[in-house]
Amino acid sequence: MENFFNWMSKPIPSNEVEVWFQVHNILPEKVELYGDIFLTLSRIISDTYLGDEDLETKIVMSDVDIDNHFDWAWKKTVKNFELEKIVIETNGEHKEYLRNFFHDSFYHQEKKLMRNAIPQFVSELFDLNKPFAKSDLDILTEIYKLLDRNVVYG
Repeated sequence: MENFFNWMSKPIPSNEVEVWFQVHNILPEKVELYGDIFLTLSRIISDTYLGDEDLETKIVMSDVDIDNHFDWAWKKTVKNFELEKIVIETNGEHKEYLRNFFHDSFYHQEKKLMRNAIPQFVSELFDLNKPFAKSDLDILTEIYKLLDRNVVYG
């Protein structure tokens, strides 16, 4: 249990984070870019989601509606970054990872407070000025590598 707690929350010294970044070829500029992509998608999804139970209309979204909403938000995110000369592959494992993330943590999350916390989670995950736990680095590295294979800029 102690190992799990340390993995989840114990801060890693900054020099070890630097070594981690070097070993995994993680560049701070790309961390910022990939964080912006993830955060933009998160905000588009949360700002346009109509499935809240507390709305007067009591809209219930089916799985097809959810998939359509995610696909629409993803395409909007891709187009927004294309305007900045950043090309994101429309399909691939990165999109599926993000789709699964939002299905689990947003669309199928019953607590609105938890759904609303996702942009903050994403901001903190990609914040290079805060201490990292091992769990943060694992998640950041996985997302970084997925996006790094599917994003072209410059």
